[in-house]
Amino acid sequence: MSERLRSVLVLGGGSAGWLVAALLAAEHPELTITLVESDEVPIIGVGEGTWPSMRDTLRCIGLSEAEFVRRCQVSFKQGSRFDRWIRGDAAAEGDRYYHPFMLPVGHGEADLAEAWAATQGHRPFADVVSPSVQICEAGCAPKQLQTPEFGAVANYAYHFDAGLFGQMLREHATQRLGVRQVVDHVEGVLSQPDGDIAALQTRGHGALAADLFVDCSGLASRLLGQHFGVPLKSQRQVLFNDAALPVQVPYAREGHPVATCTIATAWAKGWIWDIGLPTRRGVGCVFSRAHADEDEARAALHAYLDATGAPSERAAPRLIRYDPGYRERFWVKNCVAIGLASGFIEPLEASALALVELSAQRLCQELPMPRAAMATVARRFNDDFSYRWARVIDFLKLHYALSQRDDSDYWRAHRDPSTWPEALRESLVMWRLRSPARHDFGRIDEVFPAASYHYVLYGMGFRPDTQPLSAAKLQAARACFDEASRQARRFVPGLPGHRSLIEHLFKSVP
Repeated sequence: MSERLRSVLVLGGGSAGWLVAALLAAEHPELTITLVESDEVPIIGVGEGTWPSMRDTLRCIGLSEAEFVRRCQVSFKQGSRFDRWIRGDAAAEGDRYYHPFMLPVGHGEADLAEAWAATQGHRPFADVVSPSVQICEAGCAPKQLQTPEFGAVANYAYHFDAGLFGQMLREHATQRLGVRQVVDHVEGVLSQPDGDIAALQTRGHGALAADLFVDCSGLASRLLGQHFGVPLKSQRQVLFNDAALPVQVPYAREGHPVATCTIATAWAKGWIWDIGLPTRRGVGCVFSRAHADEDEARAALHAYLDATGAPSERAAPRLIRYDPGYRERFWVKNCVAIGLASGFIEPLEASALALVELSAQRLCQELPMPRAAMATVARRFNDDFSYRWARVIDFLKLHYALSQRDDSDYWRAHRDPSTWPEALRESLVMWRLRSPARHDFGRIDEVFPAASYHYVLYGMGFRPDTQPLSAAKLQAARACFDEASRQARRFVPGLPGHRSLIEHLFKSVP
């Protein structure tokens, strides 16, 4: 192996593999990037939600937003809406809250949570501190027709067809960024005397050598899990869901409004996602096999589809099983795992693709490197991403821990503090006394910042036991509430409908 890394081999296609390959090729044109994917291994293809960071990722690799919208059945995601997570009563008012992508007006500058609890606690927190809820409820797009690509009025991410996204990335990476694609089945792993991977032995192309190998082989974790034997650190004791039933359903009528956010609806033994694309909805039931069998989950999914107006004739959902958890290490020798090969918890809050982006960006920052530095880079990478995974788990568990639902063992177990991570238990004690602050989190680039905790905590009905605010602090917070209200009154009438923006971008591509 040469002293400085010159070649990278990515094992596995799909959204993760091609995103990693494209970012590496765009950031490091001096490297030789090869992606190997087998036509015998199916792609899961149900990750249809992203974070706003995807806009920067697409810009970095040189994709046109309008072309992306047209080719990948894209809609614009402004956050997530949570239905029936608090009490589970479909008829009860207030059992709904938003986690928008826009920061609260005045976040970090005023005591928003304390002032909200003291003066407007009867209204949902997000409704008071951000114009996003009003924009979403009105069915508006996050920007105007003339707004430049990737620009925004309201912060946004995307929903898209994962299969089409993988195809577009493949075409872009191979035709414009110089990534070499090899379609072949890997039959073995060849090792160096020091334990590094020397090459992947393929059925039709022989041994494919590289300096660095990126494992994007999905849940199989062909290199990190199977070859290096790095075990999965199960999180089943914290987050119980380990199966999903996804299905794609058409709209009941042409021109049906497209949802502006991911809708997550809780049921007695799990929850159901609902993602609106221009021509269909992607819907799926997430559940714990320890608390519900497949028939119960299918019944819950079909009941939801019937209640939300899905056509009676629809494809049968397919069962996906997984073990919620993440690898004890992500980088071993000259191999780093990204995507499902490194772990998977559950679809809630769309953290999977965000972790792919973060991992790929970190890898880009470390390259090129001499082989002698790799052990240090690997140790730091492992430390950083072990921290990130733990914080993701804390945040996802928060959605369940604060629920008041008492309609099944599933929810009662989630509410039991013995199933909460220690860091979350300690934080909730502190957050009774004050709202989450930036210094509660160890990194400047947290996966979920303090603002996200505010939205979920107070959306779920959590209330801080704070001391009365001074008149000056109360006035400062009220000024922020007033500004959020003014923004909503200005934005809603000035923004096009969500479908109108999508149709405009479809027409704008030659």
